Amino acid sequence: MKRLIFTVLLGLFFSLLSFSQNAIIRGVILDEGNTPIEGVNIKTNTGEGTATNSNGFYELKIPYSVEVTVIFTHVSHKLVEQKFNLKNGQEIEYNPVMLIEVEQIATVVINTNTRQSVDGVTSISPQMIRTIKGAQPGVENILKTLPGVNISNELSTQYSVRGGNFDENLVYVNDIEIYRPFLIRSGNQEGLSFVNTDLVQDVDFSAGGFQAKYGDKLSSVLDITYRNPVNFGIRADLSLLGGSIAAEGVSKDGKFSGIAGVRYRDNSLLLNSLETEGNVEPVFADAQTFLTYRFSSKFHLNFLGNISSNKYNFQPENRQTNFGTIDDPVALLVFYDGQEKDQYQTYFGAFKANYFVNDDLTLKLIASAYHTTEQEYFDILAEYRLGEVNTSIGDENLGEVEFSEGIGSQLTHARNDLDAFIVNAEHKGDYKIDDESTLEWSAKYTHEDIRDRLVEYEIIDSAGFSIRPPSISQPNDQPYNSFSGPLTAYEDIRATNRIQINRFQAFVQYSKKTDWNGHEIFYNAGVRSHSWVVSGDDIETSDTQTVISPRGQFAIKPNWDKDMLFRVAAGLYYQPPFYRELRDSSATVQPNVKAQKSFHIVLGNEYSFEIWDRPFKLVTEAYYKGMTDVNPYTLENVRIRYSADNSAVAYAYGLDLRINGEFVPGTESWFSFGYLKTEENIDDRGYIARPTDQRLKFGALFQDYMPNMPDIKMYLNLVYNTGVPGGSPSYADPYNYQIRLRDYRRADLGVSYELVNPEKTYNSKWKAAFKELSIGFEIYNMFGNQNSITNTWVRDVYSKNQYAIPNYLTPRVFNVRLSTRF
Repeated sequence: MKRLIFTVLLGLFFSLLSFSQNAIIRGVILDEGNTPIEGVNIKTNTGEGTATNSNGFYELKIPYSVEVTVIFTHVSHKLVEQKFNLKNGQEIEYNPVMLIEVEQIATVVINTNTRQSVDGVTSISPQMIRTIKGAQPGVENILKTLPGVNISNELSTQYSVRGGNFDENLVYVNDIEIYRPFLIRSGNQEGLSFVNTDLVQDVDFSAGGFQAKYGDKLSSVLDITYRNPVNFGIRADLSLLGGSIAAEGVSKDGKFSGIAGVRYRDNSLLLNSLETEGNVEPVFADAQTFLTYRFSSKFHLNFLGNISSNKYNFQPENRQTNFGTIDDPVALLVFYDGQEKDQYQTYFGAFKANYFVNDDLTLKLIASAYHTTEQEYFDILAEYRLGEVNTSIGDENLGEVEFSEGIGSQLTHARNDLDAFIVNAEHKGDYKIDDESTLEWSAKYTHEDIRDRLVEYEIIDSAGFSIRPPSISQPNDQPYNSFSGPLTAYEDIRATNRIQINRFQAFVQYSKKTDWNGHEIFYNAGVRSHSWVVSGDDIETSDTQTVISPRGQFAIKPNWDKDMLFRVAAGLYYQPPFYRELRDSSATVQPNVKAQKSFHIVLGNEYSFEIWDRPFKLVTEAYYKGMTDVNPYTLENVRIRYSADNSAVAYAYGLDLRINGEFVPGTESWFSFGYLKTEENIDDRGYIARPTDQRLKFGALFQDYMPNMPDIKMYLNLVYNTGVPGGSPSYADPYNYQIRLRDYRRADLGVSYELVNPEKTYNSKWKAAFKELSIGFEIYNMFGNQNSITNTWVRDVYSKNQYAIPNYLTPRVFNVRLSTRF
């Protein structure tokens, strides 16, 4: 079945067939931001010509049965050239995307799109995403440098936004909602991000206060648009961590176009640098395609497909972690026996039909299906020694443990299987009432079918005694009296769940642009409705729950000499529970869990200005979230465990700043700063920091080049996050463990040499075969900072204390990369 699906996807892409139409070329010309371009001059080598109107539309008649070259030119955009050979009476649609023309070392566009500024959306250049790879390449590698976004694990693509957790972020690709695997508990097991950067045309991100048209989550929206190709091309990337290849093309008549990408990644280079030694095989691969068929100028059909296979096999052998102080150094030695075998197979397919009734009305119908089968199996015995370290310089045993303060062992076991199938059917529409107002709406049905088996236990042996869970209070006064109670695992979770969730969602929103005393005014108002019911085997069917979410935005661009924009966004945001949020700490499904509720208010300002005759922008946002019916959770690496009881209230507030611009001529860079405070009150016990209370954040993405050799380019991706509360045992009361992890500090450096640049002409024959070609190297964690993501807790038999031993992330790692485009 898998092979059949894969064959069909590739067959659809590479069979770019010609279909009959009439004898006219027409279409809409857009820029990189999907904005129509007025005044594009269109000429042919046979003498015909025209220009685009205010909507970017054009229509051109050309001779038939002759190869005709059509040239599209504009004063501020790069030339586009395309050849056509049409039959008598043929009609085709051709929609080229024109890039910005910049007569300097590189193309730089400092985003000043008014719509995005009004919506509170941050746009990221796809070229920047493809250029700046990092240890975990993808959109998320850039997001972590934005204010309000926190990623403290370079092995993971999951992120926290303004105090939310990983489950509170929406991801869309061409209006289609994207899902992630469920069981992943550590960044080591994570594969590739769903978003294939080789296919991307636009990246928009909102960190809060987003519009009603987006779904019901509490934190953020990542809105991705895959591109429709205009000609044939191939892009490839190869490094020591794996590689990717993407191909795109369009049929001769322009009706059928497609883009497809295949990626392969092996994280052995990163995981073999960790403290735990052993045999590790982390292999991740996926194939993805986006196809478009234009039946007519009014009806287009899109298909988005993805097949992903993630496998993680691990046989740990030993580990030594040194910690403590210079005066009192301590070391943990661990010897392992056993192995872990995890795999995650996901299949995703979606059709999107677009019907352009006229210039004002567009109707869409979206149908998608997501299927994931996940397996998490491990049996690992860890035997440890905790002791003093020899610090005598010159001693042959320097650095070795001389005296054991504690010994013990731990056996962990899991046989977890999950099979989830999710289908969606949605109608969307937008109606342009006039040039300044738009009405949008949607109705969506979702069915979720989850089959889950969870079998986990943990046995802890400290100093020869099996430790019982805290819930067992039976006295034990050995060796004076023999203990007759049962031997019980410290943690034992067993459950088999099969549930179905049916959801109905709808929204309507109105957007308007107007003028007031010479000032530009923008406002948006909308409301969402979400109803759901939970049913399943051996559980009582829940009552139907319904939530209503009104949201609004207002912005004003004053008629001042200074280019400034002020905006405010406010609304109610609900997050109806997904399966993981319904499952409590014992893996029992609680069907009547309520939606978490949050009131958002965001105040923002954007100031565009020039320094050194180059464009810059300063974006400032202050925000507050008041949350009720909060579902408390514990966070261990990237695994989230919910209490499923809506027993808390919480709040979050903060300030985000970002300045971006051409700090170096011809390149875009930015610097970000964020302050956040988020706390929760569980069962009226008082406020404590939430697991994502990352108080301070600083991020920088800086690009440069050698002045005398501009083909040698450099990027620096720098992140500093203060530590979050964490590292407590997963079974512990969070009120007893408010110790923070150490600050996260990381800098990744990349240097590349462009052998072929599309802006230049080359006489060498071998270079003429490429549009782009570069080779370079990357240094991950270039300063070798010891960052930790969790703690391992071991007992000292003498002091009766528990030690928190940090689990360190990757040290300094070197990588080599080759990138090309044909």
